[in-house]
Amino acid sequence: MACVWKILLLSVFIVSGRSSTEMKGYFWHISDLHWDPSYNVESTSASKCASSGDRPTPNAGIFGDYSCDSPWSLINSTLNAMRDIMPHPDFIIWTGDDTPHVPDEQLGVEPVLRIISNLTHIIKTTFPNTKVYSAMGNHDYHPKNQMPPEKNNIYEQTANLWHNWLHATSKETFKIGGYYTEKLLNQTGLRVVVLNTNLYYDQNKLTENIKDPADQFSWADKVLQDAAKNNEKVYIIGHVPPGFFEKKRDKTWFRKEFNKRYIDLIQKHSAVIQGQFFGHHHTDSFRMFYSSKGSPISTMFLTPGVTPWMTTLPGVINGGNNPGIRMFEYDTKTLLIKDMFTYYMNLTYSNKAHERWEKEYRLTEAFRVADASPASMHRVMEQISSNKCYLQKYYEFNSVNYDLTECNADCRVDHVCAMREVDFEAYEKCVVKEGGSSIAPVLFTLLLSLMLSLLCLN
Repeated sequence: MACVWKILLLSVFIVSGRSSTEMKGYFWHISDLHWDPSYNVESTSASKCASSGDRPTPNAGIFGDYSCDSPWSLINSTLNAMRDIMPHPDFIIWTGDDTPHVPDEQLGVEPVLRIISNLTHIIKTTFPNTKVYSAMGNHDYHPKNQMPPEKNNIYEQTANLWHNWLHATSKETFKIGGYYTEKLLNQTGLRVVVLNTNLYYDQNKLTENIKDPADQFSWADKVLQDAAKNNEKVYIIGHVPPGFFEKKRDKTWFRKEFNKRYIDLIQKHSAVIQGQFFGHHHTDSFRMFYSSKGSPISTMFLTPGVTPWMTTLPGVINGGNNPGIRMFEYDTKTLLIKDMFTYYMNLTYSNKAHERWEKEYRLTEAFRVADASPASMHRVMEQISSNKCYLQKYYEFNSVNYDLTECNADCRVDHVCAMREVDFEAYEKCVVKEGGSSIAPVLFTLLLSLMLSLLCLN
């Protein structure tokens, strides 16, 4: 492999640091692989893939294009890089979104299951002895986004594909609602809760008028209550995150009532929750959760996507990213996140020169904090908010070194408020306080101006 020496050099400081006397371990988090089986770099058409839509791809190469989802060569390269960097992680977190960004009529139940199956197979083949905790994404269903709050064929078949990763009790709840819980690596005192937050997605018509889809909130509340009674520490895993998308002002994913209920769940059980791990954005960011008194109590880590696909969401500028993967260092007794390492492929370079994965940054070095605890991540957020150098550093990390333009005043507001405030009302107040303008007041002003103009005409 062309990149092997680069990766080996990056691995030395990690592997050599492991000691049987230290309570630290490592795990991978990968998300948003979005494999596009139609990608064909040899194609003579203007576009090399179905996921580009009408966008031409003149610079498409062997590892992909920023207008396309992942070709198989990129998927394969990603898993090989993970194995070369850390071949024996304690476990892997995989937070979904496996199919390409194409219209529903170009997919179907069988193609969706086939894609999930192929990606499951390559992960199992690359890491045959590693436990994987996997959550479904909103693109892991047909039709996309429409996750039902009840038993269905895709939940059933996906549970069968993951049978080596799921305990018997996990399969039961997964087949009902796509969620489950297990002891982390079967260890007493450690637990993983895998949620199906696609049930709370505002594009999901099937859950629009349901207070607690698939009874997941009630179930999670009970699991976390039991965790407290049993002195367990917990990681929460999911795909669609609550709060706001940092690259578009006022863009949310959850319905309002679900967003509030999720925040309430985290605040109520923060004593046992040691980390939240989500994807969906394709970007590198995080979200802070605070107590009613304003103390940092939990952090949600948003891992960048493997797919370099540039979002078509209206209003988003430079919405692509370089393929990224993340490794966490954690305390194996307390689950405290001690550090995180992000690796990436510069897609342009790899297409033109040779395949190369490299370390992008290490959290504690880049932001000069002791660890990735909620208190430390609050400090990171405050540094980003108050220091232009840290803001720009974070902004370039956010797109995995794809968008290197300056993060201006409005950009700062969008990112800082998204990180700081997951609650809808608190976010709106943050935007105003930080010097931005929420879309709601802007629309009100435009409407008022229109009314005054009509009155003047009369």
